[in-house]
Amino acid sequence: MVFAVFLPSPGEGWSADFQRGLSAYNMKDYVTALSEWSTLAEQGSVSAQFNLGMMYAEGKGVSQDDTIAVRWFMLAAERGNVSAQVNLGFMYQYGKGVGEDYLESVFWYKKSAEQGQAEAQTSLAWMYENGKGIEIDNEQAVYWYKKAAERSDTNAQLKLGIIYKNGSDTTEDYTQSFYWYKKVAEQGDAVAQLNVGIMYEYGKGVSEDYSQAAFWYKKAAEQGHSEAQANLGWFYLNGKGVELDYKKAIEWYKKAAEQGYTSAQLSLGEIYKNGKGIPEDYTQAFYWYKKVAEKGDSSAQYNLGLMYEYGKGTAEDYTQAVQWYKKAAEQGDTQAQLNLALMYKYGTGVSEDYSQAVFWYKKAAEQGNTKAQVNLATMYNAGEGVPENYILAYKWSNLAAARGSEQARDLKNELRKRMTREQIAEAQQLSIEWEQSVSSQ
Repeated sequence: MVFAVFLPSPGEGWSADFQRGLSAYNMKDYVTALSEWSTLAEQGSVSAQFNLGMMYAEGKGVSQDDTIAVRWFMLAAERGNVSAQVNLGFMYQYGKGVGEDYLESVFWYKKSAEQGQAEAQTSLAWMYENGKGIEIDNEQAVYWYKKAAERSDTNAQLKLGIIYKNGSDTTEDYTQSFYWYKKVAEQGDAVAQLNVGIMYEYGKGVSEDYSQAAFWYKKAAEQGHSEAQANLGWFYLNGKGVELDYKKAIEWYKKAAEQGYTSAQLSLGEIYKNGKGIPEDYTQAFYWYKKVAEKGDSSAQYNLGLMYEYGKGTAEDYTQAVQWYKKAAEQGDTQAQLNLALMYKYGTGVSEDYSQAVFWYKKAAEQGNTKAQVNLATMYNAGEGVPENYILAYKWSNLAAARGSEQARDLKNELRKRMTREQIAEAQQLSIEWEQSVSSQ
């Protein structure tokens, strides 16, 4: 929507009344401006009609009233005022002062767009892109975004960067994407700066250049963009495009984390837990892991379970450990599944339950966790939580042994002494079938 007041068109000329209205408006004397322009608007001054529309839309010198604003915009729009036309399109699109009507919105956006009004061109492109008031037509959307972008409309330029990057019904074109993102980035837009950084980092549409990636990430990060801050933190942590600097890595991760950016919070948990470049700080690690775990991140939930189990950064609490292991396990985290199975097997933080231990061992084993495969084989061998079954015990010990487990190899050799050739052949076939099912995924 156009918010600036409109100056007289060449055909209208500068009347003393209009000038008085403009001077009053610029002095924030809206009552006088309204009085001067009302007379001119009633006499047919298009510029005054538009300006009255803006004053009613914004409530300047008068009670805010979208219905009256629409009336004045309509009078100016019907006489070809491009700003009134785009504003009228906006009012119809969002149902301000009139009923929501996408068809009318498209009509007025198009009128304005065809006269070269960049904001109208961007809005019309969006209507084509989203099928509002007109059939979806991505070619037309790109056409109008380009028209607006060539008139330096930053929203349109940013949109083109996105469209060419994602290949939304157009040929994916990273070179074009980079071109438009960079135009907007150079005007200070943080989202565009982030994307230019990403494209330099991964060599998309431009040669890979970590120094340039860091440069643009920093530009966006300094404007408070959390993803850029996290990316810059990673660069400092790993010495990519900048000198390795743990202090700066933590500084930027914290800025992103304090805005709630999940990956930065998780990274801080890892840094403090492992003491990478700084002394270990389990209290800080626990703090950041908990923030992420409460959002549902399985890795953080697993780590929180570990910290509760071993009393790192918090009081030892097996019940809490079980709770967090279970949350992570239910999302498919294999280490959490293994640890949860162990808690059930030994009754730690939960009642001893071999059947639940087998359930979680199996979940982890099916995903290829070697330790879980060994433990599951042991349960089948001993008939703990499941009926004794040498064939399944052999299957899982065979798979774990192939992954280098000495314990599994010993169990497998022990089982061979008690099994028939037919049973061993069946177990080996089950192992082969499992390997094939995994490799086909």
